[in-house]
Amino acid sequence: MVKRGSFIVFEGIDGCGKSTQVTLLVDAIAAAGHETLATFEPTNGTYGQQIRHNARAGKEIDPEVELNWFEQDRHEHVENVLEPALNEGCVVVCDRYYLSTVAYQGARGLDWEGILGSNAAAFPTPDLVLLIEMPTDQSQRRLSQRSGPAEPTFENQSFQERVDVIFKKLSLPYIERIDGSGTPEQVHQRVCDAVRARLQLL
Repeated sequence: MVKRGSFIVFEGIDGCGKSTQVTLLVDAIAAAGHETLATFEPTNGTYGQQIRHNARAGKEIDPEVELNWFEQDRHEHVENVLEPALNEGCVVVCDRYYLSTVAYQGARGLDWEGILGSNAAAFPTPDLVLLIEMPTDQSQRRLSQRSGPAEPTFENQSFQERVDVIFKKLSLPYIERIDGSGTPEQVHQRVCDAVRARLQLL
């Protein structure tokens, strides 16, 4: 019987460096001899593409509708990607998961504690969430220098500050808060230390 894999999630405000850290960690875990899978939410599925399209167009839709899209996207992601990979023994590293929905939809005025409860009941619990922390003014400077499409619905500083407040309120045993300051290599070292201590994968 194959031992179930480990499920690691990166969370944080926009511009905190999550995507870079996903790549660095997946490479490190693979180099340590583990099967790995990098994935992300929202996905490239029907619901995920709709979420991204609206965000990049600056088109705000009803928060309840958007919440439903995120959760439908997550159902497909869990069924088609996450569970099969975990059942095969892979270490799955995901760029955003349900704590992003909690923080971002909470920042749009919905009941974040209710969203947390319903998602925790419906979806697999991560073994480890690496929550990268960074002041919003610093993350905004990074976003302004980033190439690729912007998402004005989510990336303005006042909204990110509300997101950050909710992330700071989360108190869950699987969260490890990571200082996002310094070089990517310095942050990666903090990430590796946390993964080593929590999951003994490195």
